[in-house]
Amino acid sequence: MALLTVACGVIAYLLAGGFIEWIFASMRESTIRSQLGHIQIVKPGYMDKGIADPYNFLLPANSSELQNIERTPDIVNVAQRLAFSGLLSHGDATISFIGEGIEPERESVISDQIHIRTGKNLEKSDEKSVLLGEGLAKNLGVSAGDMAVLLVTAANGTPNAIEVKVSGTFFTAAKEFDDTALRLPIDLARKLMRVQSATSWVLLLNNTEKTAQATNQLRQTLSSKNFEVIPWTDLADFYNKTVILFGKQVNLMKLIIAVIIILTISNTQTMSVLERTTEIGTIMATGSRRSEILRMFIIEGVLIGAIGGLIGVALGYGVAETLSIIGIPMPPPPGMDTGFTAAITVTTNLALDALLLALVTTLIASIMPAWKASRMNVVDALRCNQ
Repeated sequence: MALLTVACGVIAYLLAGGFIEWIFASMRESTIRSQLGHIQIVKPGYMDKGIADPYNFLLPANSSELQNIERTPDIVNVAQRLAFSGLLSHGDATISFIGEGIEPERESVISDQIHIRTGKNLEKSDEKSVLLGEGLAKNLGVSAGDMAVLLVTAANGTPNAIEVKVSGTFFTAAKEFDDTALRLPIDLARKLMRVQSATSWVLLLNNTEKTAQATNQLRQTLSSKNFEVIPWTDLADFYNKTVILFGKQVNLMKLIIAVIIILTISNTQTMSVLERTTEIGTIMATGSRRSEILRMFIIEGVLIGAIGGLIGVALGYGVAETLSIIGIPMPPPPGMDTGFTAAITVTTNLALDALLLALVTTLIASIMPAWKASRMNVVDALRCNQ
């Protein structure tokens, strides 16, 4: 029963923790591959002031730094983006937007988790089309194939407008982004804003784990006076807050499981001591020290934790893999109308954490019963059950 208790606690921790790990990984990659990329390079101060005044924070359109970045190892792709804002009109309806001029050929690699709801994605840099966020399109009342007018304030301070065709609508994991965002080819955006530059260079790496290393390398290579290198972790505010929230929930769950294991193992060990009182007295009468009795019961508890933990990890991993193959259907998140199929990811760190949880809790639970066993009076222990 003690082994079963430990194993079930480990299985529960692995399944819950593995589900949250999958959520983290899915949200991380979705954030990177739909909006932010792994690294963004901008002018210093752009993130604080550039959204309201992008014309004072423009990067050069063609430069030796950009060419050197493209040749850097571990960087899969580099795309230029031109951020701007303005008004979008269709018929009598007008709504504000936040736009990005993009390189469609490069963005197809970087933003591969922007999902097309209707119509088609942007394909060429010279096409006169716009891709709208799903919420923005609904609020404006347009669909793929309709014509719309973009109105912005150009770099020289004068208003500028252009009529474009809606190529399609898209959705991502962030509803707030979909409600305000649109994309159009960067050549068209430059013509609209009367500039020949970009506000950011977006980098995609071959592995998310290499973000910190690549960021440090670029910061050493590029001048800090002219360029600011920002990893995606500094930009993903919603993701960071979600990780903190779920992390606290996992810690609370770990505490609850630990308390259950400690109470169960402590009770089991106490009953074991009572049942073996005569044997304990006999061992002590033959010359065994109290420290040896203490050590025997603690080792017994640790072995229960180790064996139960290993069984729990093995079974938990098997259950997690089975559920992942079958798929866990999930309802749409708040504000979204599209559900998803979840999985459970049991990482090495999570498995080690579960095993450590089993060992530590059983060790703590064994201390008091072991202490009581070692403190027994030899004569009273030998007379037990007589």
